[in-house]
Amino acid sequence: MMPKTLLIIEDENLLAAELERHYRRQDWEVLRTDDLAGAADLLFEQGMEPLVVLSDMSLPDGNGLDLLERVRSRGLTSEWIFLTGYGTIPDSVRAMQLGAFDFITKPCDQQHLDLIVNGAARSARAQQRLNDESRARTKRYAPESFVGRSSAARTVREMLCKLTEVPFSALIISGETGTGKGLAARILHHAAERAGYPLVEINCAALPRDLLESELFGHEAGAFTGARGRHRGLMEQANGGTLFLDEIGEMDLDLQVKLLKAIEDRTIRRLGGDREIPIDVQILAATNRDLMQSVREGSFRADLYHRLSVFRLELPPLRDRKEDLQDLTPIFVEEFNAKAGKRVRHIHDEVITRLMSHTWPGNVRELRNVVERCVLFSTDETFPGNWLQLGPRLSEPSIAFQDEERVWLPLDGTMTLEDMERHILETALKRHQYNVTATARALATTRETLRYRVNKYRLKPMEQ
Repeated sequence: MMPKTLLIIEDENLLAAELERHYRRQDWEVLRTDDLAGAADLLFEQGMEPLVVLSDMSLPDGNGLDLLERVRSRGLTSEWIFLTGYGTIPDSVRAMQLGAFDFITKPCDQQHLDLIVNGAARSARAQQRLNDESRARTKRYAPESFVGRSSAARTVREMLCKLTEVPFSALIISGETGTGKGLAARILHHAAERAGYPLVEINCAALPRDLLESELFGHEAGAFTGARGRHRGLMEQANGGTLFLDEIGEMDLDLQVKLLKAIEDRTIRRLGGDREIPIDVQILAATNRDLMQSVREGSFRADLYHRLSVFRLELPPLRDRKEDLQDLTPIFVEEFNAKAGKRVRHIHDEVITRLMSHTWPGNVRELRNVVERCVLFSTDETFPGNWLQLGPRLSEPSIAFQDEERVWLPLDGTMTLEDMERHILETALKRHQYNVTATARALATTRETLRYRVNKYRLKPMEQ
């Protein structure tokens, strides 16, 4: 937290001395100077970072606004309050444009000034917290955050580095579930020029069509039943920043048309609204589908695909970069040590061998879950291999079996939840000769949900 430091820049000695005494009595650490040169020396040469600056506008060696402009150009976050004996409208306008907290005409009531100074202090602390969080996110989501020594991981990092250096408008991130598409999206936002603006995320498969439209574009009061007030959509909330559309392949075709128009026109219209709202949004779209195949099948618009695929980033599955397990596992161990207060330090070669022999159908997400379980159940500094519970592959008869009516699954930890779901889907599809309608009816689900799961696990295409 920034110290409670006040810099007073005032050439009227009596006023400056009175302000200094007053704020020292209120436990402020007060710095004082009577000209811009002295203030510049404190700020730029000595590296002082006052919480609040209380400055006269007209000083012996220039206008205080010129110093504020230099301060802002260097990224300093102090809040500035200007005092002036003869304020002008152009000066007040310029002060606000430069981000001054307030502009006060002398003489000023001390009680009123105290309120303003305390408000400026709260604002400066809030801004400092935001800056600290932004720097932490930038450090956390650098391209190097995509960890791995494999050539596949290096290729992804190189691509991420290049993408963070160019102002692209749209990009498709593809890869299997659990390969790190969300991480890649956060890197592309926080390590690039839009980092100071919002990153807004939405999963297109998680919401029904009408609700997704309202969430994306917003609505006016009365636009539909239950719309009691105005709602700013996610595209509007992301203005200046990035909109991350996860599972873009699940979006309905008619909604794809509206999304394409919004991207092309750089404007949106809220549901029930009568005016266009300009937006400047970078679009990151993620999918575990083959969108080109979806285009050929007619379930995804070709024009939207080509508009989004300005760049394409393909994330490799973990089974194709198993050497990265030796880098990823210690990182997850450290993470869960910190969260659970554990102290796992040693990972035996036998554990690494077992990790390397697994096929990782759930990719990095599955690895993270495995490490979490092992660390939480650890009792000393050694990674407990007995809690890996990786088990043999589905093809082995000891894992799962079925009769004509039922599917039997083990509950001893030898199968992950995704393994179970995959096996159930494969079994149901085979029994119904891969007919989509019959399989969906047997599983008591919809055709759309079934298609999504089949694509997720890359199972055999179904008959219509």
